[in-house]
Amino acid sequence: MCNEETVKDDEKFLRERGLTRRSFNASATGAALSMMLPSVANAMDIVDEDVVVETPDGLADCYFIRPAEGSHAGVIIWPDIKGIRPSFRMMGRRLAESGYSTLVVNPYYRTAKGEVIEDGESFGDPVVREKLMPHALSLSPETCVSDGRAFVKYLDAQPAVDTSRKIGTTGYCMTGSYTMRMAADMPDRIGAGGSFHGGGLATDEDSSPHLLAPQIKAGLLIAIADNDDENDPNAKVLLRKAFDDAGVDAEVEVYEGALHGWCTTDADVYNEVQAERAWSRLLVLFAKELA
Repeated sequence: MCNEETVKDDEKFLRERGLTRRSFNASATGAALSMMLPSVANAMDIVDEDVVVETPDGLADCYFIRPAEGSHAGVIIWPDIKGIRPSFRMMGRRLAESGYSTLVVNPYYRTAKGEVIEDGESFGDPVVREKLMPHALSLSPETCVSDGRAFVKYLDAQPAVDTSRKIGTTGYCMTGSYTMRMAADMPDRIGAGGSFHGGGLATDEDSSPHLLAPQIKAGLLIAIADNDDENDPNAKVLLRKAFDDAGVDAEVEVYEGALHGWCTTDADVYNEVQAERAWSRLLVLFAKELA
């Protein structure tokens, strides 16, 4: 997950490509990023709006995107440590164009409304990390579950969501574990979860997400960054054993050459080839489990 080691890996990645973090950040604006994602084949017309979801702890500002016609499986997107922002809104739009009614959530609604960083700001900047940490510390396994229930309730009340189909979830970095926690808490409602460069999925703590495997009925995609695996090579082993013992249908893979954060277009280490492969595996998972 995001830490000093991954920051060092990011710096090395940029140096090898003749870039500085400043030069990368200058190009990482919403307008520039919108040109980086391939178009969706047979894309559906979509409608989008900013919405407010009531939770036990307050009002969460979110972004809801869905196909313009019909009802479809719902999906919840949890952003990474940098919070809701253009790159995740684009992910939501892309999923909606693929036929899913998608809610991109602001996990930091307790401490901030909307975006907490500016276009181009990087986790590699100590000032940015200092800005983000109070927001990140407002979250916990308990808030994940209580918020997750509220987001599912919201989706289930929308005409654009087909409640006869299960809901999918995606999480990135610190929220990668949220897909597992939600699947364990709502096994009859959550049908699929994708974790991308998720942190803390298998630890020695009693609260480790991998211990929840016996409660999970969802299909899972666990996409692991190469450098995360180098830092904790046993995590994938613990995950694989937990899923196999519990009979969970899970794809666990280390993405070779992909560094922590590789799936988001505004990341210093965005890897288009591996990001697209991870995205394609997510669509296969959703087509199978949310049908």
